[in-house]
Amino acid sequence: MIQTRRTLIAHLGTAIASSAITLGPKPYRSQATDTTAVDRIRIGQIGVGHGHASKISVYRNSPDYEVVGIVEHDLTVREAARSNNAFQDVPWMTQEQLLNVPGLQAVLVETEVRDSLEVAHACIDAGKHIHLDKPAGDSLPRFQELIRKAEASRLMIQMGYMYRYNPAIILLRELLKQGYLGDIFEIHAVMSKVLPASDRIEQAKYQGGMMFELGCHLIDLILGMMGVPDRVHPFSQSTSAFGDTLNDNMLAVLTYPRAIATVKSSAVEVEGFSRRHLVVCGTEGTVHIQPLDNPTATLSLSKVRGNYRSGIQEVQFPKYVRYVDDAADMARILRGEKESDYTYAHDLHVQQTVLRASGL
Repeated sequence: MIQTRRTLIAHLGTAIASSAITLGPKPYRSQATDTTAVDRIRIGQIGVGHGHASKISVYRNSPDYEVVGIVEHDLTVREAARSNNAFQDVPWMTQEQLLNVPGLQAVLVETEVRDSLEVAHACIDAGKHIHLDKPAGDSLPRFQELIRKAEASRLMIQMGYMYRYNPAIILLRELLKQGYLGDIFEIHAVMSKVLPASDRIEQAKYQGGMMFELGCHLIDLILGMMGVPDRVHPFSQSTSAFGDTLNDNMLAVLTYPRAIATVKSSAVEVEGFSRRHLVVCGTEGTVHIQPLDNPTATLSLSKVRGNYRSGIQEVQFPKYVRYVDDAADMARILRGEKESDYTYAHDLHVQQTVLRASGL
């Protein structure tokens, strides 16, 4: 039985409300209400060098936010960004000016990865909540210190892992919560693309290669389902397809007491976006989500479970737009309407595992 769109949306509404990640103590929750339901949250952005920096348009289009300014230290990068519609008509300013805007509550950290932790520390030190794009820098001690300071100051760190609020992932979490899949014994995840030569040069500066760049999204999902792995086995390879040193063909195997998860990421797969997928296999059922970016899920069950019949069935979802749900969830958290679905400990464990899976 294929679910109707109305039934699916109602089902996902319940699932979203009950899909909290419980790995580790103390998820962030606002103690004091910073704003009311009718106030707009004042937010700014530091950096446009990250590949996801144009997400600021989501916040500009949201009734929850007022975007007050944007910062880019590199003049060349800033000038190139001026032609991007996402940044047009937003005031450009220095970092000091932004962090001193009256009423500023949160900052999107969208710098290049090598600069992200320095900027994130400055924002936390200034008492601002942050959305920190992935991965969480390239220094584990600096990220650990950031987590410590944010938790001590009761400030939110929302990581920019873009599949957390994907409707197929929300559905998967609900199926796991209900026990419909039985005991999980296998997870297989792939996230690849063809990286242009110019981008490869920049990415090759990070020894972690494509596992560091793309595989981190999948590792975030796996730890959300399974917790911290017992062991992480990294496999790195450079195909030298472009004559550089980028580790562009990578595999990580995460082992648990009764399960094995594999993560594959490359920079040379033709039409890699369409084959991005997540497969979760349990003793009572399997979920295959593909593609991840605009998902369809194939569900196989050993018996009737809730609204789902036994056997193979396909679940369709409404068109998914990245970051809209992330922004909406952040607004609810900052208003004190809910606690974060992701603990400080979860984000720290993800970064540790990403570095291990990247061979670092």
